[in-house]
This record gives sequence, C-alpha cells and structure tokens, in this order.
Amino acid sequence: MLPLKQFTDYITQQHLFNASDHVLLGVSGGKDSVLMAQLFKLAGFHFSIAHCNFNLRADEAQRDEAFVKLLAQELEVPFHVVHFDTENFAKEHKISIQMAARQLRYQWFEETRKANGYQYIAVAHHQNDAIETVLLNLVRGTGVSGMHGILPKRENLIRPLLFLSRLQIDELVEEHQLPYVEDSSNESSKYARNKIRLQVVPHLKEINPSLEQTFEKNITRFKELELLLQQAVKQVANYLQKDESGLLRIKIEDVQRLSPQKLLFYELLKPFHFAEAVVEEILLSLNKPSGTSFYSATHCLTIDRSALILSPIETTKPLLYLHGEGRLQIGAEQLISLSFTDSLSFKPEKNFAYVDASLLIFPLVVRYWESGDRFKPLGMKYFKKLSDFFVDEKVPLPVKNRTPLLINGNGEMIWIMGMRQDERYKLSATTKKVAIFELSNL
Repeated sequence: MLPLKQFTDYITQQHLFNASDHVLLGVSGGKDSVLMAQLFKLAGFHFSIAHCNFNLRADEAQRDEAFVKLLAQELEVPFHVVHFDTENFAKEHKISIQMAARQLRYQWFEETRKANGYQYIAVAHHQNDAIETVLLNLVRGTGVSGMHGILPKRENLIRPLLFLSRLQIDELVEEHQLPYVEDSSNESSKYARNKIRLQVVPHLKEINPSLEQTFEKNITRFKELELLLQQAVKQVANYLQKDESGLLRIKIEDVQRLSPQKLLFYELLKPFHFAEAVVEEILLSLNKPSGTSFYSATHCLTIDRSALILSPIETTKPLLYLHGEGRLQIGAEQLISLSFTDSLSFKPEKNFAYVDASLLIFPLVVRYWESGDRFKPLGMKYFKKLSDFFVDEKVPLPVKNRTPLLINGNGEMIWIMGMRQDERYKLSATTKKVAIFELSNL
C-alpha cells in the first residue's frame, strides 16, 4: 500500500500547500517523480505534469518524454513539455551541463506555473538528495544555510517526498510495480553529485546504517540554528541607519563590538552581495584612512572616519530634464519639485533652493557631478571646483557620487541639491518671480 497518510501528513505538517491549490509536478519519468505523481493522484489533489527534454541522451530523452506524456494521459491530468538545447546554453553561459539544466528547468517551471495560474511547483527530492546536498556543500564550503541542505518549501517550490529515503522509494515502486524509466546518466561518476551518491554515501552507511534518519535530525537542528542566526542578524541590522542622503551607515565601534564578529558581519553584508574574503578584508581595515572603499557586484562600502557607508553602485549617471513646474524622480529614492511664487520672504533650508525665475533657461538638467565641474558658492565672489567643495565639506565618496546637481539650460550650475546654491542665481532686489526647488526622499 502506498504511504498516503504519511504523504498527506507531511504536506500538512510542513504547510506545503492547501487541498484546493493546483500544483505543477516536475516529472522526469524516474522512480521518484513517478511515485510523487501517483501519490498526488491517490490523494485527489489538483495537479498537472511538466517534463523537460534536455536533448542530452539521444533516443533515451525521446523515450522519457513519450513515457511521461503517457503517464499524464493515464492519470488524466494536463501535460506540459519543453525542449532545450542544453549543451549550447551551457557553452554560451560558460557553466556546466548540470548547472545549465538546473537553470533552464526551474526557469521554465516558474514560467509555466505563472502562465497557467498554478500555485506551486513540486519536485521529487527525497532524504538521500538532502544528504548529498549537505555533503556537496561541505566539500565546496558553506555557511549555516548550506548545512540544512534542501528545504521542504521555498517560496513556490515544494518537495513533498522528503519524508522518504531512496531505499523506501525503491521498495514502494517495486512492491506496487509502478512503471518508470531509468536515466543512464545516474550511474556516471563524472558528475560530483553522482560521486557522492555512488562512492561516498555507501561508506558512510557502513559506519551508520541509519544515515538518513541521522541526517534528517541534523538538518532539523541546522534549520533551527539558522533561524537563531537570522534573529541575531536582525538585531545587528538595527545598527544600520539611513542618513539624510538615503545611504546606510554603521558605526565602526558597533562592528568592533560584534561577537562572533566575522560571522555576524558577513551575514549583515550578505544581502549586499559581499564575498566572505572581502568581509575579512574590511574587518582588517577598520582603522584605515577615510575614503578606503570595498566593492561587491552591486554595492560599495566606504570607510568614513568613525563609520562605514554602504551605497549601491550607480551603473549609469542620470541625465534628466525638468521642463517646468512639477515633480521629477531622481533614481529610486529622491524627488525634486519646482513651483513658482511672487513672495520674496523665505526661511533658508538646505533641502530648498530659492532662485530668480527670470534667470532660468529650460529645460533644466539634473545629473551627478563630473570632473571639471565648478560653481560660485552662495555668498562667495569666486568660482570653486566642485571636487574641492566636496573635500572641504568632508563629503564621503558615496555621498558625492549620489548628490544630484541642478544645471541651467546654459550649462551653469544652479544648485548642489541639499547642500549649496550658486551665487549667480540668488534672489535680488530686482527679482519679481521666485522659483522654489525642493529635494525630498521618496
């Protein structure tokens, strides 16, 4: 008898999906996915079947597709199939065949799920797959999250067979004479996962015959340990404070007090894609001069006296045009607005600029600083290089790179937004109409 109660109990315990949900099953035709499809049918759940033909094993790949199509017909459920040129994809992206197949498979599963209004994608990983994943992660190097291997549920992806071992699946398929197809590549030792499965796990089972049950308990402990770490990192994340320019700052003294320092600081910076080696270098450089910067693929971290400043890397410099009264969004976080008035009485505020409207030449340009920029600071008679102004004002590099400038139609600088207006555009005794510029955060 198929383990229907265990199956439905596991789905309930792990909160995988509701009985009313429609689930897309990834079915290769092997024992694991065939058993999963049969259990879904027996439980009366709503499901469809999806099959990927990677065109890697010639006639075998066509045989697998035909088998899964027939299975879907027998189970009376919708069938989705796709063909991939996996080898060319791997070459173009300079990745392994296995990685290419994984990327193609999950991307197509998600596209199919969305296109058909399915709630979840189910794949047939079992306990031994979880063991292999943990061992692979350990060999390659991993953090706490890699120690729990694959999870029963991650967003729209579910794994409802993780309560079964490979041996239990083999026995169930044989006992109930479930038809399936065998992937010959599973016996090849050229893939790292297969080496773990064929050459490492058997020796571990000699030491511990209950390896699957032991790993299941270990994985549960590591999941709980990760939860504890996440709670600690959440507390540490409170050290990150947004400054007036929208950048994140953390005091160096707060970093120095972290314990364990490297682990917590790495977890804090991980969402900003900093590699572990870069995090180590930052920790060794906390006493270096201001202006020292470190980079991830998406962010820059800069030492600024007693603090670290975290800023996104600007891939392009904005060149925006303000054609008249109204509002204009600058990047993802700031907004500039322009209005006019006849009143000449104002209280100076750094996020406002009050300009003689008769001097404006539209369209006005909003951009970031460029080498050679200069202006005449309000209250001064002489020009000053913008780079020198930033140095004198002790403006950190990330802030300098993100400070928007308001440029007149004749190329002259009107306002270093939020900092200093140009002397040439101040209000005077002859001013009749005032342009009010306001910089605000979204």
